[in-house]
Amino acid sequence: MPIFKQITKHFLAIFLIAFVYLGCNPVFAETASNGDAQHAQKNLNMSGLYLGFYPCSDCKGIRTTLALNENNTYVYISLYVGKSDREIIEKGKFTLGENGNTLVLTPKKGSTTTQQYLIEDDMLIKLDEDGNRITKDGADGYILKRKDVVNTSGSGHGGH
Repeated sequence: MPIFKQITKHFLAIFLIAFVYLGCNPVFAETASNGDAQHAQKNLNMSGLYLGFYPCSDCKGIRTTLALNENNTYVYISLYVGKSDREIIEKGKFTLGENGNTLVLTPKKGSTTTQQYLIEDDMLIKLDEDGNRITKDGADGYILKRKDVVNTSGSGHGGH
């Protein structure tokens, strides 16, 4: 029975993230300057679901899910596998760093600590608190990979 409960909780979390992701439609002003439009387009391209399994010294690993929404908000879910069945959920806003190659997550409430990620293709590489690549053992494990979410509502299937 505990396995069923864990699978159900995980399914509900993914469903919630997909619902939030698919339910957000950005609105951009037509009068935006070219620089603003490029910045908005870069943020739009960042939206999606990112998954990873971070190293952990006192558990099997940290299952990490990051949903970046088109309205520059995020939902970050982490689960310490083998230590707790409780998912830790953080919500907030994301922005691009000064050079446009980093992503900065700023929590809505609670923690005032931001998280930074280096943007590489369809991956986000976690950076340390100073904005540098993590170099300790297992540093290659601090990667979130983009998972495509398919929107089937416009699939051309006519229905009734």
